[in-house]
Amino acid sequence: MKIAIIDYGAGNVKSIEFALQRLGYSSELTSSTKTIKGADRVIFPGVGEASSAMKMLKSTGLDLLIPTLEQPVLGICLGMQLMCSYCEEGDTRGLNIFDTKVVKFNNQLKVPQVGWNTIIDLKTDLFKGVEENSYMYLVHSFYVPAYRDSIANSSYGVDYSVALHKNNFYGVQFHPEKSGKIGEQILKNFIEIR
Repeated sequence: MKIAIIDYGAGNVKSIEFALQRLGYSSELTSSTKTIKGADRVIFPGVGEASSAMKMLKSTGLDLLIPTLEQPVLGICLGMQLMCSYCEEGDTRGLNIFDTKVVKFNNQLKVPQVGWNTIIDLKTDLFKGVEENSYMYLVHSFYVPAYRDSIANSSYGVDYSVALHKNNFYGVQFHPEKSGKIGEQILKNFIEIR
């Protein structure tokens, strides 16, 4: 099983690598088109600001590569947001894999939302063996509103999509690599998806 973690300078990837190691998998951090295309699974991480991250993707041509991938792809946090069509943060055009916008939490809420929150309405094999109302770890100021491609929801002042799925693309707003055994189960499920 070849697992590629996309390297574009916008991800704290060590925790993802360690979580995969605990599951018995090795991974390769790479920006190589050939390596990414040849991987069995691709993880698209992201920590930081949307417009800066998008510029980094464009500078390496990864913005053109990612939407064409045919194997299972998992976007995490900012990675998921960049898979959407538009993000309010930095007035950023995304990869348009998911035809939805990413918007900022309203000013009445403390942002970023940092910490543990429950996920509900779980769908697809990504959440196999995961119970409704499981707690996942999140750090974000922007969110995807309720949306047709949602496979899990959460609530922070507003109900929102916390996971998305379309064809071979999956996205999660939470950090499975920082969410203990349940997060590891979700990573394992992603690796085992057929």
